[in-house]
Amino acid sequence: MSTPTDFLTHVQAELQGLRDAGLFKGERIIATPQGAVVRTADGRQVINLCSNNYLGLSSHPTVIEAAHEALRTHGYGLSSVRFICGTQDLHKTLEARLARFLGTEDTILYAAAFDANGGLFEPLLGEADAIISDELNHASIIDGIRLCKAQRWRYSHNNLADLERCLQEAEAKGARFKLVFTDGVFSMDGTVAQLDKIRALCDRYGALLGIDECHASGFMGKTGRGTHEHRGVFGKIDIITGTLGKALGGASGGFTAGRKDVIELLRQRSRPYLFSNTVAPSIVGASIAVLDLLEGSTALRDKLEDNTRYFRQAIQAAGFEIKPGDHPIVPIMVYDAVKAQQLSARLLELGVYAVGFFFPVVPKGQARIRCQMSAAHDRQHLEQAVAAFTQAGRELGLIQ
Repeated sequence: MSTPTDFLTHVQAELQGLRDAGLFKGERIIATPQGAVVRTADGRQVINLCSNNYLGLSSHPTVIEAAHEALRTHGYGLSSVRFICGTQDLHKTLEARLARFLGTEDTILYAAAFDANGGLFEPLLGEADAIISDELNHASIIDGIRLCKAQRWRYSHNNLADLERCLQEAEAKGARFKLVFTDGVFSMDGTVAQLDKIRALCDRYGALLGIDECHASGFMGKTGRGTHEHRGVFGKIDIITGTLGKALGGASGGFTAGRKDVIELLRQRSRPYLFSNTVAPSIVGASIAVLDLLEGSTALRDKLEDNTRYFRQAIQAAGFEIKPGDHPIVPIMVYDAVKAQQLSARLLELGVYAVGFFFPVVPKGQARIRCQMSAAHDRQHLEQAVAAFTQAGRELGLIQ
Protein backbone atom coordinates (compact mmCIF):
# COMPACT_ATOMS: atom_id res chain seq x y z
CA MET A 1 0.00 0.00 0.00
CA SER A 2 1.36 3.40 -0.96
CA THR A 3 1.76 6.17 1.59
CA PRO A 4 1.82 10.00 1.54
CA THR A 5 5.61 9.70 1.62
CA ASP A 6 5.50 7.59 -1.54
CA PHE A 7 3.38 10.27 -3.21
CA LEU A 8 5.85 13.00 -2.27
CA THR A 9 8.70 10.89 -3.66
CA HIS A 10 6.73 10.53 -6.89
CA VAL A 11 6.20 14.30 -7.13
CA GLN A 12 9.90 14.96 -6.51
CA ALA A 13 10.82 12.49 -9.25
CA GLU A 14 8.43 14.20 -11.68
CA LEU A 15 10.02 17.58 -10.94
CA GLN A 16 13.53 16.19 -11.32
CA GLY A 17 12.51 14.66 -14.65
CA LEU A 18 11.44 18.10 -15.87
CA ARG A 19 14.77 19.58 -14.77
CA ASP A 20 16.78 16.78 -16.38
CA ALA A 21 14.89 17.21 -19.66
CA GLY A 22 15.47 20.97 -19.68
CA LEU A 23 11.71 21.55 -19.46
CA PHE A 24 11.45 23.07 -15.98
CA LYS A 25 9.79 26.48 -16.05
CA GLY A 26 11.32 28.91 -13.57
CA GLU A 27 9.74 32.21 -12.63
CA ARG A 28 11.70 35.42 -13.03
CA ILE A 29 10.78 38.12 -10.55
CA ILE A 30 10.32 41.75 -11.57
CA ALA A 31 10.26 44.60 -9.07
CA THR A 32 8.58 47.36 -11.08
CA PRO A 33 5.27 48.02 -12.80
CA GLN A 34 4.82 46.52 -16.25
CA GLY A 35 6.36 48.57 -19.06
CA ALA A 36 8.68 48.63 -22.05
CA VAL A 37 11.56 48.36 -19.57
CA VAL A 38 11.32 46.53 -16.25
CA ARG A 39 13.72 45.93 -13.38
CA THR A 40 14.32 42.39 -12.22
CA ALA A 41 14.63 41.51 -8.54
CA ASP A 42 18.43 41.46 -8.85
CA GLY A 43 18.44 45.08 -10.07
CA ARG A 44 18.89 44.66 -13.82
CA GLN A 45 17.02 47.00 -16.17
CA VAL A 46 15.81 44.94 -19.14
CA ILE A 47 13.68 45.51 -22.24
CA ASN A 48 10.47 43.56 -21.81
CA LEU A 49 9.45 41.53 -24.87
CA CYS A 50 7.20 38.94 -23.25
CA SER A 51 4.26 40.80 -21.76
CA ASN A 52 0.65 40.82 -22.94
CA ASN A 53 0.70 44.58 -22.33
CA TYR A 54 -0.08 45.19 -26.00
CA LEU A 55 -1.31 48.77 -25.67
CA GLY A 56 0.97 49.82 -22.80
CA LEU A 57 -2.03 50.40 -20.52
CA SER A 58 -0.90 48.30 -17.55
CA SER A 59 0.77 51.36 -16.01
CA HIS A 60 -1.02 54.15 -17.87
CA PRO A 61 -1.62 57.10 -15.49
CA THR A 62 -5.25 57.51 -16.55
CA VAL A 63 -5.94 53.85 -15.89
CA ILE A 64 -4.18 53.91 -12.51
CA GLU A 65 -6.09 57.01 -11.44
CA ALA A 66 -9.39 55.38 -12.41
CA ALA A 67 -8.46 52.39 -10.27
CA HIS A 68 -7.68 54.67 -7.33
CA GLU A 69 -10.99 56.48 -7.76
CA ALA A 70 -12.93 53.19 -7.80
CA LEU A 71 -11.12 52.15 -4.61
CA ARG A 72 -12.19 55.40 -2.98
CA THR A 73 -15.83 55.21 -4.12
CA HIS A 74 -16.55 51.47 -4.25
CA GLY A 75 -14.07 49.82 -1.88
CA TYR A 76 -11.36 47.18 -2.16
CA GLY A 77 -13.53 44.10 -2.70
CA LEU A 78 -17.10 42.86 -2.52
CA SER A 79 -16.60 39.71 -0.43
CA SER A 80 -19.40 38.14 -2.41
CA VAL A 81 -20.48 36.49 -5.60
CA ARG A 82 -22.56 38.51 -8.03
CA PHE A 83 -26.05 37.17 -7.30
CA ILE A 84 -25.82 37.67 -3.52
CA CYS A 85 -24.44 41.17 -2.93
CA GLY A 86 -21.50 41.38 -5.32
CA THR A 87 -22.99 43.48 -8.12
CA GLN A 88 -22.24 47.20 -8.13
CA ASP A 89 -23.28 49.88 -10.59
CA LEU A 90 -19.70 49.80 -11.91
CA HIS A 91 -20.05 46.15 -12.95
CA LYS A 92 -23.22 46.83 -14.91
CA THR A 93 -21.61 49.84 -16.56
CA LEU A 94 -18.57 47.86 -17.65
CA GLU A 95 -20.71 45.01 -18.98
CA ALA A 96 -22.75 47.43 -21.07
CA ARG A 97 -19.62 49.20 -22.32
CA LEU A 98 -17.95 45.93 -23.31
CA ALA A 99 -21.06 44.83 -25.19
CA ARG A 100 -21.07 48.08 -27.13
CA PHE A 101 -17.35 47.85 -27.84
CA LEU A 102 -17.63 44.25 -29.06
CA GLY A 103 -20.86 44.68 -31.03
CA THR A 104 -23.05 42.39 -28.92
CA GLU A 105 -26.22 42.79 -26.87
CA ASP A 106 -24.85 41.99 -23.41
CA THR A 107 -21.75 40.87 -21.49
CA ILE A 108 -21.09 38.89 -18.32
CA LEU A 109 -17.94 39.40 -16.23
CA TYR A 110 -15.83 36.60 -14.75
CA ALA A 111 -12.91 36.55 -12.33
CA ALA A 112 -10.67 35.39 -15.20
CA ALA A 113 -10.89 34.63 -18.89
CA PHE A 114 -10.10 31.01 -18.04
CA ASP A 115 -13.34 31.00 -16.05
CA ALA A 116 -15.24 32.57 -18.94
CA ASN A 117 -14.32 29.63 -21.16
CA GLY A 118 -14.58 27.12 -18.34
CA GLY A 119 -18.12 28.22 -17.58
CA LEU A 120 -19.37 28.66 -21.13
CA PHE A 121 -20.18 25.34 -22.74
CA GLU A 122 -21.81 23.22 -20.03
CA PRO A 123 -24.71 25.61 -19.30
CA LEU A 124 -25.58 26.10 -22.98
CA LEU A 125 -25.17 22.71 -24.69
CA GLY A 126 -26.02 19.10 -23.89
CA GLU A 127 -25.72 15.56 -25.18
CA ALA A 128 -27.83 16.28 -28.25
CA ASP A 129 -25.49 19.06 -29.39
CA ALA A 130 -22.06 19.34 -31.04
CA ILE A 131 -19.00 21.47 -30.31
CA ILE A 132 -16.43 21.77 -33.09
CA SER A 133 -13.08 23.13 -31.91
CA ASP A 134 -9.80 24.12 -33.55
CA GLU A 135 -7.04 21.71 -32.52
CA LEU A 136 -4.83 24.55 -31.25
CA ASN A 137 -7.46 26.26 -29.13
CA HIS A 138 -6.39 27.57 -25.73
CA ALA A 139 -6.30 25.21 -22.75
CA SER A 140 -9.23 27.02 -21.13
CA ILE A 141 -11.42 26.23 -24.15
CA ILE A 142 -10.35 22.58 -24.06
CA ASP A 143 -11.10 22.34 -20.34
CA GLY A 144 -14.45 24.08 -20.75
CA ILE A 145 -15.48 21.65 -23.48
CA ARG A 146 -14.46 18.71 -21.28
CA LEU A 147 -17.02 19.85 -18.70
CA CYS A 148 -19.79 19.74 -21.30
CA LYS A 149 -21.68 16.60 -22.39
CA ALA A 150 -22.01 17.72 -26.00
CA GLN A 151 -20.52 15.60 -28.78
CA ARG A 152 -17.05 16.84 -29.75
CA TRP A 153 -15.17 17.32 -32.99
CA ARG A 154 -11.72 18.77 -33.47
CA TYR A 155 -10.57 20.17 -36.80
CA SER A 156 -7.05 20.73 -38.11
CA HIS A 157 -5.71 24.15 -37.23
CA ASN A 158 -7.36 26.92 -39.25
CA ASN A 159 -8.26 24.33 -41.91
CA LEU A 160 -11.58 25.15 -43.53
CA ALA A 161 -11.91 21.87 -45.41
CA ASP A 162 -11.49 19.89 -42.20
CA LEU A 163 -13.91 22.19 -40.39
CA GLU A 164 -16.50 21.51 -43.08
CA ARG A 165 -15.92 17.77 -42.65
CA CYS A 166 -16.71 18.12 -38.95
CA LEU A 167 -19.83 20.16 -39.65
CA GLN A 168 -21.04 17.54 -42.10
CA GLU A 169 -20.42 14.72 -39.63
CA ALA A 170 -22.20 16.57 -36.83
CA GLU A 171 -25.15 17.21 -39.11
CA ALA A 172 -25.23 13.58 -40.22
CA LYS A 173 -25.35 12.51 -36.58
CA GLY A 174 -28.40 14.69 -36.07
CA ALA A 175 -26.85 17.25 -33.74
CA ARG A 176 -29.51 19.61 -32.43
CA PHE A 177 -27.26 22.67 -32.15
CA LYS A 178 -23.74 23.02 -33.55
CA LEU A 179 -21.18 25.45 -32.12
CA VAL A 180 -17.87 26.13 -33.85
CA PHE A 181 -15.41 27.66 -31.41
CA THR A 182 -11.96 29.07 -32.21
CA ASP A 183 -9.37 31.43 -30.86
CA GLY A 184 -9.60 34.69 -32.76
CA VAL A 185 -5.81 34.86 -32.50
CA PHE A 186 -3.76 31.83 -31.45
CA SER A 187 -1.45 32.73 -28.61
CA MET A 188 1.62 30.67 -29.51
CA ASP A 189 1.75 31.40 -33.26
CA GLY A 190 -0.03 34.73 -33.68
CA THR A 191 -2.22 33.07 -36.33
CA VAL A 192 -5.43 34.99 -37.05
CA ALA A 193 -8.49 32.80 -37.58
CA GLN A 194 -10.26 33.06 -40.93
CA LEU A 195 -13.45 34.25 -39.29
CA ASP A 196 -15.09 35.56 -42.46
CA LYS A 197 -14.79 32.15 -44.12
CA ILE A 198 -15.67 30.29 -40.92
CA ARG A 199 -18.78 32.45 -40.55
CA ALA A 200 -19.81 31.55 -44.09
CA LEU A 201 -19.38 27.83 -43.34
CA CYS A 202 -21.36 28.15 -40.13
CA ASP A 203 -24.19 29.87 -42.01
CA ARG A 204 -24.19 27.12 -44.60
CA TYR A 205 -24.61 24.42 -41.95
CA GLY A 206 -26.75 26.34 -39.47
CA ALA A 207 -24.02 26.50 -36.82
CA LEU A 208 -23.25 29.04 -34.13
CA LEU A 209 -19.80 30.67 -34.07
CA GLY A 210 -17.87 31.54 -30.93
CA ILE A 211 -14.43 33.09 -30.56
CA ASP A 212 -11.89 33.70 -27.80
CA GLU A 213 -10.52 37.24 -28.21
CA CYS A 214 -7.90 37.33 -25.45
CA HIS A 215 -5.11 38.25 -27.88
CA ALA A 216 -7.22 40.57 -30.04
CA SER A 217 -9.57 42.81 -28.04
CA GLY A 218 -8.35 46.38 -28.03
CA PHE A 219 -6.03 46.35 -31.04
CA MET A 220 -7.10 44.01 -33.84
CA GLY A 221 -9.17 45.75 -36.51
CA LYS A 222 -9.13 49.40 -37.57
CA THR A 223 -10.66 50.59 -34.30
CA GLY A 224 -9.38 47.78 -32.09
CA ARG A 225 -12.67 45.93 -31.64
CA GLY A 226 -11.09 42.56 -32.34
CA THR A 227 -10.58 39.78 -34.84
CA HIS A 228 -14.18 40.00 -36.03
CA GLU A 229 -13.60 43.63 -37.03
CA HIS A 230 -10.27 42.68 -38.61
CA ARG A 231 -11.99 39.98 -40.71
CA GLY A 232 -15.05 42.05 -41.62
CA VAL A 233 -17.63 40.12 -39.57
CA PHE A 234 -18.18 42.59 -36.74
CA GLY A 235 -21.62 42.05 -35.24
CA LYS A 236 -21.88 38.58 -36.79
CA ILE A 237 -20.32 36.46 -34.02
CA ASP A 238 -22.66 34.60 -31.67
CA ILE A 239 -20.39 34.29 -28.61
CA ILE A 240 -17.22 36.20 -27.72
CA THR A 241 -15.03 35.45 -24.72
CA GLY A 242 -12.08 37.58 -23.71
CA THR A 243 -9.95 39.08 -20.99
CA LEU A 244 -9.30 42.32 -19.16
CA GLY A 245 -5.85 40.97 -18.32
CA LYS A 246 -4.00 41.67 -21.56
CA ALA A 247 -4.51 44.69 -23.82
CA LEU A 248 -7.49 46.01 -21.83
CA GLY A 249 -5.47 47.12 -18.81
CA GLY A 250 -3.56 43.97 -17.92
CA ALA A 251 -4.91 43.28 -14.42
CA SER A 252 -7.34 40.35 -14.31
CA GLY A 253 -10.92 39.46 -15.14
CA GLY A 254 -12.65 37.97 -18.14
CA PHE A 255 -15.93 38.23 -19.97
CA THR A 256 -18.38 36.54 -22.29
CA ALA A 257 -20.45 38.61 -24.72
CA GLY A 258 -23.37 37.64 -26.93
CA ARG A 259 -27.14 37.72 -27.26
CA LYS A 260 -28.92 39.03 -24.18
CA ASP A 261 -30.81 35.78 -23.53
CA VAL A 262 -27.63 33.70 -23.86
CA ILE A 263 -25.84 35.91 -21.34
CA GLU A 264 -28.82 35.71 -18.99
CA LEU A 265 -28.72 31.92 -19.07
CA LEU A 266 -25.03 32.05 -18.18
CA ARG A 267 -25.88 34.28 -15.21
CA GLN A 268 -28.29 31.62 -14.05
CA ARG A 269 -26.16 28.51 -14.62
CA SER A 270 -22.47 29.26 -15.25
CA ARG A 271 -20.66 27.85 -12.22
CA PRO A 272 -17.52 30.06 -12.24
CA TYR A 273 -19.81 33.10 -12.26
CA LEU A 274 -22.14 31.76 -9.57
CA PHE A 275 -19.42 30.57 -7.19
CA SER A 276 -16.49 33.02 -7.60
CA ASN A 277 -16.06 36.43 -6.03
CA THR A 278 -16.94 39.34 -8.24
CA VAL A 279 -14.23 41.27 -10.11
CA ALA A 280 -12.67 43.89 -7.80
CA PRO A 281 -14.04 47.44 -8.13
CA SER A 282 -10.61 48.92 -8.88
CA ILE A 283 -10.24 46.63 -11.91
CA VAL A 284 -13.74 47.43 -13.10
CA GLY A 285 -13.25 51.19 -12.78
CA ALA A 286 -9.89 51.03 -14.54
CA SER A 287 -11.36 48.90 -17.35
CA ILE A 288 -14.03 51.51 -18.00
CA ALA A 289 -11.27 54.11 -18.33
CA VAL A 290 -9.46 51.80 -20.78
CA LEU A 291 -12.55 51.68 -23.00
CA ASP A 292 -12.79 55.48 -22.82
CA LEU A 293 -9.21 55.72 -24.11
CA LEU A 294 -9.72 53.18 -26.90
CA GLU A 295 -13.01 54.64 -28.10
CA GLY A 296 -11.47 58.11 -28.10
CA SER A 297 -8.40 57.38 -30.25
CA THR A 298 -6.67 54.62 -32.21
CA ALA A 299 -3.21 56.09 -31.51
CA LEU A 300 -2.08 53.21 -29.28
CA ARG A 301 -3.17 50.41 -31.62
CA ASP A 302 -1.63 52.33 -34.52
CA LYS A 303 1.73 52.57 -32.72
CA LEU A 304 1.51 48.87 -31.85
CA GLU A 305 0.93 48.06 -35.50
CA ASP A 306 3.97 50.13 -36.52
CA ASN A 307 6.18 48.51 -33.86
CA THR A 308 5.06 45.07 -34.98
CA ARG A 309 5.83 45.78 -38.63
CA TYR A 310 9.33 47.06 -37.78
CA PHE A 311 10.28 44.20 -35.44
CA ARG A 312 9.05 41.45 -37.76
CA GLN A 313 11.10 42.87 -40.62
CA ALA A 314 14.22 43.54 -38.51
CA ILE A 315 14.35 40.16 -36.77
CA GLN A 316 14.01 38.33 -40.09
CA ALA A 317 16.73 40.51 -41.62
CA ALA A 318 18.96 39.41 -38.72
CA GLY A 319 18.56 35.82 -39.89
CA PHE A 320 15.91 34.41 -37.55
CA GLU A 321 12.93 32.35 -38.67
CA ILE A 322 9.58 33.62 -37.43
CA LYS A 323 6.00 32.50 -37.86
CA PRO A 324 4.47 34.54 -40.69
CA GLY A 325 1.75 37.08 -40.04
CA ASP A 326 1.14 40.63 -38.88
CA HIS A 327 0.13 40.10 -35.26
CA PRO A 328 2.24 41.57 -32.40
CA ILE A 329 2.92 38.01 -31.22
CA VAL A 330 6.21 37.22 -32.98
CA PRO A 331 7.32 33.59 -32.46
CA ILE A 332 11.06 33.27 -33.10
CA MET A 333 11.54 29.61 -33.91
CA VAL A 334 14.38 27.70 -32.22
CA TYR A 335 12.74 24.21 -32.29
CA ASP A 336 15.01 22.73 -29.58
CA ALA A 337 13.75 23.27 -25.99
CA VAL A 338 17.21 23.45 -24.41
CA LYS A 339 18.42 25.93 -27.05
CA ALA A 340 15.36 28.06 -26.45
CA GLN A 341 16.16 28.24 -22.75
CA GLN A 342 19.82 29.01 -23.49
CA LEU A 343 18.82 31.80 -25.86
CA SER A 344 16.41 33.24 -23.31
CA ALA A 345 19.07 33.17 -20.58
CA ARG A 346 21.66 34.86 -22.79
CA LEU A 347 19.20 37.53 -23.86
CA LEU A 348 18.54 38.36 -20.22
CA GLU A 349 22.28 38.82 -19.70
CA LEU A 350 22.22 41.20 -22.68
CA GLY A 351 19.33 43.22 -21.26
CA VAL A 352 16.33 41.66 -23.00
CA TYR A 353 13.57 39.81 -21.14
CA ALA A 354 12.12 37.19 -23.53
CA VAL A 355 10.94 33.77 -22.41
CA GLY A 356 11.36 30.42 -24.14
CA PHE A 357 8.28 28.29 -24.81
CA PHE A 358 8.46 24.52 -25.21
CA PHE A 359 6.45 21.35 -24.60
CA PRO A 360 3.80 21.07 -23.23
CA VAL A 361 3.01 24.74 -23.94
CA VAL A 362 3.83 24.12 -27.62
CA PRO A 363 4.22 20.78 -29.45
CA LYS A 364 7.48 18.86 -29.05
CA GLY A 365 10.12 20.07 -31.47
CA GLN A 366 8.45 23.48 -31.82
CA ALA A 367 10.30 25.42 -29.08
CA ARG A 368 10.51 29.15 -29.58
CA ILE A 369 11.04 32.54 -28.05
CA ARG A 370 7.67 34.28 -28.14
CA CYS A 371 8.15 38.02 -28.42
CA GLN A 372 5.25 40.39 -27.97
CA MET A 373 5.21 43.95 -29.15
CA SER A 374 3.70 46.79 -27.14
CA ALA A 375 2.69 50.36 -27.81
CA ALA A 376 4.91 51.14 -24.81
CA HIS A 377 8.00 50.25 -26.88
CA ASP A 378 9.86 53.02 -28.62
CA ARG A 379 11.97 52.30 -31.69
CA GLN A 380 15.19 52.36 -29.67
CA HIS A 381 13.90 49.54 -27.46
CA LEU A 382 13.24 47.36 -30.48
CA GLU A 383 16.57 48.21 -32.13
CA GLN A 384 18.43 47.24 -28.95
CA ALA A 385 16.41 44.02 -28.72
CA VAL A 386 17.22 43.02 -32.30
CA ALA A 387 20.92 43.70 -31.65
CA ALA A 388 20.83 41.47 -28.55
CA PHE A 389 19.04 38.70 -30.45
CA THR A 390 21.66 38.92 -33.20
CA GLN A 391 24.57 38.64 -30.76
CA ALA A 392 23.03 35.81 -28.76
CA GLY A 393 21.90 33.96 -31.88
CA ARG A 394 25.40 34.01 -33.34
CA GLU A 395 26.98 32.89 -30.08
CA LEU A 396 24.61 29.91 -29.90
CA GLY A 397 25.00 29.04 -33.58
CA LEU A 398 21.35 29.78 -34.38
CA ILE A 399 22.15 32.33 -37.09
CA GLN A 400 25.19 33.14 -39.21
